Amino acid sequence: MMILLLVLVLLFALILSGAPVYVALGLSSLAYFLSEGIAGVAAAHTMINGLDSFTLSAIPFFILAGHLMNAAGFTERIFTFARALVGWAPGGLGHVNIGASVVFAGMSGAAVADAGGLGAVEIKAMRDAGYERGFSVGVTAASSTIGPIIPPSLPLIVYGVVAEVSIGKLFAAGLLPGLIMAIALMVMVHVTAVRRGFRREAAFSTRFALRAAKSAILPLLTPIIIVGGIVCGVFTPTEAAIAAVAFTTLVGCVLFRTLRWRAILDAMVATVETTASVLMIVASAALFAWVLTANQVADGLASGLLAMTSDKTAVLLLIMAIVFVVGFFMETIAAITILAPLVLPVAMAVGIDPVHLGVVFVLNLMIGLLTPPVGMVLYVLAKVSRTPFEECVRATLPFLVPLFGVLLLLVFVPEIALYLPGLLFED
Repeated sequence: MMILLLVLVLLFALILSGAPVYVALGLSSLAYFLSEGIAGVAAAHTMINGLDSFTLSAIPFFILAGHLMNAAGFTERIFTFARALVGWAPGGLGHVNIGASVVFAGMSGAAVADAGGLGAVEIKAMRDAGYERGFSVGVTAASSTIGPIIPPSLPLIVYGVVAEVSIGKLFAAGLLPGLIMAIALMVMVHVTAVRRGFRREAAFSTRFALRAAKSAILPLLTPIIIVGGIVCGVFTPTEAAIAAVAFTTLVGCVLFRTLRWRAILDAMVATVETTASVLMIVASAALFAWVLTANQVADGLASGLLAMTSDKTAVLLLIMAIVFVVGFFMETIAAITILAPLVLPVAMAVGIDPVHLGVVFVLNLMIGLLTPPVGMVLYVLAKVSRTPFEECVRATLPFLVPLFGVLLLLVFVPEIALYLPGLLFED
């Protein structure tokens, strides 16, 4: 147990020193292997086994689809369509920001991709319209967390692989919570806009809305192809991701004629870089998870939580508290790979549905993306908007209130997440 404690100290020391997450996880795990006299080849096999899943092959294709959509101009068309629909409301571009994130969520599946791609367009538009820089950054950061909840979702794919849960059920479970998140954030934008006296955009125009809808109809078909294909059993998640890449490439090259070979090559290079980073985290987290399993941490955690209470809701709240604290310091994919195997047994023991657990788990970690010191979305937006990191943190804090509200709603009303999976899938 002393060795495990030293490993944990080493892990957090490396993370706080600024080392990449996969380096911190890998080195701390390797230190345990060496201290226990376990051959290094065993560590290599453990990392390889952590990646041995066909479903994980969906990740690079979803990432590539997101990059291609940005390069093909899908992002601007979606933003214009959202502006036509809700830009007239108080705080109009704030609502547009959220609405565009909902649509883009059905394509990228990653909060950082949303913040880096769509966020750049949203913040520029809001600044040009005279919105405060802090408000623009705050609403963009908060709306980007919708991406990994509404399907497709890269974190839900990883959770499904680790927890051995149907990806289709997880995707269906995320749809209603994602829409509720959007509504909660729009209420927050409305209240802020009225209180601060933000000016309205131009009145709603049917002609503008129809023209924007016509321009965005093909981009809007992308989430229908992805989600509809998976839910209806036409595609596996990997096949759906490949279909999204093919559809985006066809539309961008042939119909829009905005996708050039150079842009495709740049998208591929960016995809390789992002995928390598994600899979290195998965592999090193699998190695660290082995260390925790070897020391029976899961059994100890289960015993400790069940000794405190056996109430389903109370156990879920305790699990969420643990996940929230870990989310301050650890990247989403790593946290899922490490924590899911630890908390799933105790959740199952008290009757918590693993699909429900997956949705609240990921939403909790999305809030972690908006909190320092890790807070990847904050770092991305600080770069995109050329805003000091500390200002990004202050601007985002008010928008954590509606997100926490939705998280608690899902904890206490699991039917919100479980309704669609129960409707669409037969056990």
